[in-house]
Amino acid sequence: MPTRTTLTLEDDVAAQVRAEVHRTGKPFKRVVNEALRRGLDSSVKRDPSRFLVAPRDLGVKPGFDLDDVQGLIDRLEGTPHR
Repeated sequence: MPTRTTLTLEDDVAAQVRAEVHRTGKPFKRVVNEALRRGLDSSVKRDPSRFLVAPRDLGVKPGFDLDDVQGLIDRLEGTPHR
């Protein structure tokens, strides 16, 4: 059984609902209910799918010593950064 209620929409939201009503020809209350369902469904916490990153050897350019931080900064930004 539907619940009847009074809802105050901000002007920008009401304009978006009216535009959707005009675009789709659906009744106002249907557009509001569908938008609420989409919003509420998207806020439900879902188990995130596992995100895997495959490591790749990108290699190091000859002449770069990764242990020499100051030398790396000099090569990347130039000596004026000091």
